[in-house]
Amino acid sequence: MRRGSIVASQYERDTLVVQLFARCAPPGAFGHPTPTESFTVNPALKSYLDGLANWTKRVSARTSAPSVKKINLALQGGGAHGAFTWGVVDHLLADGRLEITGISGASAGAVNAVMIADGLARGGPEEARKRLADFWRAASTGGSLPPMQRAVADRMLSMMPFAATPVQNWFETMARYFSPYDLNPFDINPLSELIARQVDFEAVRSSDLDLFISATNVHTGRLRIFAREKITADVVMASAALPFLFRAVEIDGIPFWDGGYMGNPAIFPFLQATDTDDVIVVQINPVERPATPRTSSEIINRLNEITFNSALISELRSMDFINQLIDDGHLPRGSGKNQFRRLNIHRIDLGALGNRLAASSKMKTDFDFLELLHRAGQRAARRFLDQHFDAIGSYGTLDLGAASGVEWA
Repeated sequence: MRRGSIVASQYERDTLVVQLFARCAPPGAFGHPTPTESFTVNPALKSYLDGLANWTKRVSARTSAPSVKKINLALQGGGAHGAFTWGVVDHLLADGRLEITGISGASAGAVNAVMIADGLARGGPEEARKRLADFWRAASTGGSLPPMQRAVADRMLSMMPFAATPVQNWFETMARYFSPYDLNPFDINPLSELIARQVDFEAVRSSDLDLFISATNVHTGRLRIFAREKITADVVMASAALPFLFRAVEIDGIPFWDGGYMGNPAIFPFLQATDTDDVIVVQINPVERPATPRTSSEIINRLNEITFNSALISELRSMDFINQLIDDGHLPRGSGKNQFRRLNIHRIDLGALGNRLAASSKMKTDFDFLELLHRAGQRAARRFLDQHFDAIGSYGTLDLGAASGVEWA
């Protein structure tokens, strides 16, 4: 609106100048005919008017059809706080100036990723927004899940061993003495049915979107990246398989646990799979907390945050090192053989809200709370675009050195 008002005032100013010339000029000047002469346009005035018309057309084209910039999304896992990611992506999709070309996700971020991919494949940005909203509504308290499926969803969306309902109390008590293999010998996972019902994985696999889901190989301890062509409901559940809640998800005979342990989320796949240089990391686990945790729940929560941030911080440190080598001319920049890509990294995070939320909030699944996080995500995305939209396509806005630096004694 601001740009439009500037254009309008400039146009009105130029029009007023022409009108004043026309009204104040003596007969015969600037092409005004006298009663006895024919109308001829003064060349200087004609040149000015032609230039004004061309300038107006160019400005009108820029304001009516803004350029679309391409981005990749890296979505972190973090329990019910993944609703913040829902809000961020919801606004990015609604804004209209961005095109998502690739997504990487882990745990709850993997769930968001496949919902977005499914929507983009079957109907575009508006359908992706609808898919996200439908999932978080279904997964919330009072959603469309039956009681046992509700308990499993609540527990998956939580990262903390808190008990809030009788069924969850039962889960927590039994988990102290039995593993998921004892409690669930038939490996029943109702949430897998929910995801399989809401996502058309065939449409996702057939799309053009570069999609990556992270999981942790239980045997080797290594990160496994599942590309779009390999993604199924089992892959998503493997990425979200917390060891004390779910049995390891076997894919091709290999057991996998939560992807957040080794890649939360993984960024490096974008180096090889997409030409888009900009990556927006949606980070929902706080990196810093000013207070020292003292209660058992606070200690477990902080340990989870450190654990599930460690892989991302390590990857940002590596990218900072590579970028410095490229900037200093020690590595050739490009996408060809023996060349190195320089990614522009951006970040949208919970900010101060992450520090104010209680540890137990990661297992809150009432829709009012999820909507609060959704609105916070929308506001955070709006602030990011207001401040950094022009940087997309040119340079990163996240200080990689500060975000991944080591503290030396």
